[in-house]
Amino acid sequence: MLSSPLWTKNTRPWLALGLLALAAPAFLGWQHYYPVQAADGWSFKVYRDDIPKVSALVVDKQGNLYVSQEFNNQRGVVFRLQPDGTRQNIMTRLSKPDGLVLFQDGVAASQEGGKYQILGWREGKTELLFEGESIEGMASNGRHLFAVEALKHGGRRLKYDPEKKAITTLRDGLEQPEGITVCPDGSIFFTEKKKGWIKRFRAGGDDQIAVRGLNDPSFLMCNNEGIWITEDLTHGARLLLLDASGATHTILTHLRSPQTIISIAPARFLVAEQGRGRILELNHVVNAKQ
Repeated sequence: MLSSPLWTKNTRPWLALGLLALAAPAFLGWQHYYPVQAADGWSFKVYRDDIPKVSALVVDKQGNLYVSQEFNNQRGVVFRLQPDGTRQNIMTRLSKPDGLVLFQDGVAASQEGGKYQILGWREGKTELLFEGESIEGMASNGRHLFAVEALKHGGRRLKYDPEKKAITTLRDGLEQPEGITVCPDGSIFFTEKKKGWIKRFRAGGDDQIAVRGLNDPSFLMCNNEGIWITEDLTHGARLLLLDASGATHTILTHLRSPQTIISIAPARFLVAEQGRGRILELNHVVNAKQ
């Protein structure tokens, strides 16, 4: 009876649909739980977990770590994470605080949730710096504060001069710029997420594409090794390193919505993995194969 034409005609489509229905959640589960993988010569561990919506990280000169939680509608916070794991809020009632940077002996925080002020915090006091729309990434060269508006169309790259209290638009018409970084030599790089590229800012001419063909490049961090790049994907995201020769190296894979990467010591980094609500510690293993 199982081999009859009736079984073949009427049952096989339902069987195929049933298998497909089982395969879809299995694939989603595989994506969700597949562990992060590190390239040869690198290792990682969980530095802190149980931080929902973790986004931006910054360390001050005293070694204090500041963390943002990117909740919207004035539910976002920036807190100082103590070595024992306790948290001290320094800024509250924020709307998607998605960028942190050291500025004027304190910490500046952006808000991506709409038209909001960039806030500066120093010695327990908060001040309003300037207003922008959907500001995400920020960077500083020690004197000026640079920020990008993460709009899908019409995003701007801004420069804030604290002495003059003046804002200058350096670029406009950008497509979802999210990350910006200042390198040790003063060079400035920024992303256009949906374009899949990173550009070097050139004050006297057209910006230069440093690398293209990336998958939703988001946050950037530049040091003497090159430019570190996170891909803002919910599954299968990577942490990349663009070195001085222009070669791109994959350092971590199978991340879920990675955000900021910062350096906390030679060959030691922290990466905010928002999709798993945790901070990873990344280490370059010297002589790993010996």
